[in-house]
Amino acid sequence: MKDLLPVKVECHSGYKADEYPRCFFFDNHRIDVEEIIDRWYQISPSLSVNNSIPEFPDAKYFKVRTPDQKIYILKHETETGNWFVWIRGESMNLS
Repeated sequence: MKDLLPVKVECHSGYKADEYPRCFFFDNHRIDVEEIIDRWYQISPSLSVNNSIPEFPDAKYFKVRTPDQKIYILKHETETGNWFVWIRGESMNLS
């Protein structure tokens, strides 16, 4: 998915690691998460118990609001631990 850009994320870790994002870093900018608006899970369809389809890895998604009232969608691939921000086909202007 070309609209997914890798980001570094700092998370709250409560009863489990990486429970939810607190801020993320993109293009040398720290972007704080003020509110988690929604969250959902993607479970990859699998042919067998241990043979998932790589295009759709298991992931957690977070729709977040920042202090400047912008909305972002963050994706956390649970197996790899990689985080991404979803940009809707446009460049991210942080200046």
